[in-house]
Amino acid sequence: MNIHFYKYQGTGNDFIIIDQLTESPQTVPQDPQLIQKLCHRKWGIGADGIIFLQKHPSYDFEMVYYNPDASKSFCGNGSRCAVHLANQLQIIGDRTQFLAIDGLHAAYIQEGIISITMGNVTAIQCIGNDYWLDTGSPHYVRLVEEIALLDLPKLGKEINNLPPFQNTGTNVNFVQLVGNNRFSMRTYERGVNDETLSCGTGAVAAALVAARQGYSTPIHITTPGGELQVSFRANEGIFTEVYLIGPATLVFVGEIEI
Repeated sequence: MNIHFYKYQGTGNDFIIIDQLTESPQTVPQDPQLIQKLCHRKWGIGADGIIFLQKHPSYDFEMVYYNPDASKSFCGNGSRCAVHLANQLQIIGDRTQFLAIDGLHAAYIQEGIISITMGNVTAIQCIGNDYWLDTGSPHYVRLVEEIALLDLPKLGKEINNLPPFQNTGTNVNFVQLVGNNRFSMRTYERGVNDETLSCGTGAVAAALVAARQGYSTPIHITTPGGELQVSFRANEGIFTEVYLIGPATLVFVGEIEI
């Protein structure tokens, strides 16, 4: 069996997308071993995750996302790539509503930049000098002074071995505030279990923590893979109308035999 796929990247976060929306959708098993193989950078296509675009009776489409270890989650950068592909396939115009594992999202495209709505955030938990919050995926945020010097995989694994995260795991974001509503960020992603070049839900989590430090909307985030923006409305520690904003790029189209 040959699988037709699209390879995308959003600020360096790369994804395999399988189209099950068009008139002749592929029947591709969402099998953990197959997902792990396709995402493997030596034995498969290689990606930070795999996305299935599926039909939904009430919305434009449903995005089903798997990490490379075959665990399910929401993915902000992956969502922007999914919206871009749905537009290219003429499934949607420049505005859409789609369903993901964490609920309903809206998105719009303007001059090649995709903005997606994120869920409201009503609580940011303090853990010592660090923070934890859920932006569709769980994120641990640590403010640092010399982000480039960090041994990120080591620190990410250490934090994931803390008692609160041993069973479920957490993404870990390291943030260096630089002023003018801008910061640099590096991310250790659960499911990938390593550093990635960018993380959309992590950018949102870090931006909301930065808002607690006096940053105002919109906030600009520099990741190793590119630039993202996060906008929001803040009221007494509750964040609504949260948007993740950034580019999505088709890298190549291919087929793989399974």
